[in-house]
Amino acid sequence: MSTADLHTHTTCSDGEYTPSEIIRAAKDLGFNTIAITDHDTTSGISEALSAGRDAGIEVIPGIEITVRFRREYFTGSLHVLVYFSEELFHDKAFLAELEWIVSKGRGPALIKERVRCINEEFGPAGKTPLLTRNLTVAEISACAVNISRRHFAKILSEKHGLSKEEISLLIGNDSPAYVPSGVDMKLLQAIFSKYPVIPVLAHPAAGSFPGGGHYREVLPPLSTVERILPEFLDLGIKGLEVYYPGHAPEQVEYLLELARKHNLVVTGGSDCHDDTGRPLLKPGTVKNVSAFLRLLSGGELRI
Repeated sequence: MSTADLHTHTTCSDGEYTPSEIIRAAKDLGFNTIAITDHDTTSGISEALSAGRDAGIEVIPGIEITVRFRREYFTGSLHVLVYFSEELFHDKAFLAELEWIVSKGRGPALIKERVRCINEEFGPAGKTPLLTRNLTVAEISACAVNISRRHFAKILSEKHGLSKEEISLLIGNDSPAYVPSGVDMKLLQAIFSKYPVIPVLAHPAAGSFPGGGHYREVLPPLSTVERILPEFLDLGIKGLEVYYPGHAPEQVEYLLELARKHNLVVTGGSDCHDDTGRPLLKPGTVKNVSAFLRLLSGGELRI
């Protein structure tokens, strides 16, 4: 039986493990399959593949693509995990097209606009002044190559002294300053139809997690995700991330039925970012990934 974690992040996006370190950690914990799914980048995959060969662990190349929405009922982002073979990872045309797509959803322009909106609303001269000084593009950009909301939260806490509740007010989906990251989902259609990839809708119920914390702050409720689900099905998603730390047991059961209804492969992962707050081997890892691996190798999906 293959034990896998199909959702992990490294220092190439907003994780705290290097690609080699996360492979070693997975080896120590008894995994034999791990997917590297950094936010909107594939830059850690080469190192991870090499480390996987050394450790005797199968490494599945992947990426977590941020998709933006500005709807009357939802302004924010959802995520699609996209998996592909090592052979396709070495296809320069595929990588170039993938990188072009994800470049439309992040980068300096988005950082600048987010900082501007936060200062306009919450700066010392803003409509709801919470900051004692304006947030700067420089302090956010210094955090990492690929900036995520996690980096904004880190700076607002460490450099501006804001509480968790205040940070949520500034950068949460309901914030008047919120500018969603990500690409228009229509951009993904060509790559999904042109290449043998496995697109999976990430953590669909995490926004309905009954507890507090990260999940409720940044993700919409399951009812909103279900409202958009037909569009994802038309787009060509092939899987649903069912097993996830931010999914309550009753939500897992509901998502399993949803996967069966739409003939979607069931996946899961820890969404690992570090060794404490969001480590490997949390609830959500998949112990039998045969259907997923069969699909990845070009076979047919059988639920």
